Amino acid sequence: MRVHKLTLTTALIVAAGLSLTACNGDDGTGQGAPPAASTTPSSAGGPDTAGPDQGDGKTPTGQTPTGQTPTGQGTTGGNSTGGGGTGGSGTGEEAGAGRCRTGDLEITATDNTIEGDPDGTVVVELKNSGGRDCVVSGYAGVDLRTDAGPLSAKRTGARTTPITLKSGKSTAFGITYPVNRTGGSGVRVTGLLVTPPNETKTVALAWPGAATLPVTEGPGSPVKVGPVGSAGQGG
Repeated sequence: MRVHKLTLTTALIVAAGLSLTACNGDDGTGQGAPPAASTTPSSAGGPDTAGPDQGDGKTPTGQTPTGQTPTGQGTTGGNSTGGGGTGGSGTGEEAGAGRCRTGDLEITATDNTIEGDPDGTVVVELKNSGGRDCVVSGYAGVDLRTDAGPLSAKRTGARTTPITLKSGKSTAFGITYPVNRTGGSGVRVTGLLVTPPNETKTVALAWPGAATLPVTEGPGSPVKVGPVGSAGQGG
């Protein structure tokens, strides 16, 4: 009886060992099995999808990024040196030509009355004798000296235009006044005072027109002055 019990015990130990071995390797994928092959192509063998200008974030040599200007080049514009035209100051003064000063001008007055006209005319000439170009524009100040006191001329209101006077050249404006045909003594004119436009220095001249003006009782001055550059008859 003792012998049979030992044999049965040995058989049970062998069977248990076989059962344990089956549980650890029944799916065929134990730790010693090799990994499955990958279906994604390797970078060495697959197509290059980055393109020639991608991958490192840099611009290819010899090309310029969009929206940028290559070094050493610029855009053209109205202020570029050596191009375009020059802009004016709005005053009519040319480069290097300042305002005509009283001391730069030789001022003369002559009678220019045309027979048959209802009014008399005196033309005042401004000659540039300053040795440089200058610009004159607007109305001169004109006052008549009379035995009844000074009489200021009234502007005609005609449009003014800047005039560049070359050295030695002249421009002129006209003064119109009523002619005394009343037969009376009237108002005697004794002299003429002229102040060039934008100046304060006045030049005194002899009056070349009719000796007298009619006496007027209405408001305002009967003497009119045209702008510099006007021809005869006060503009």
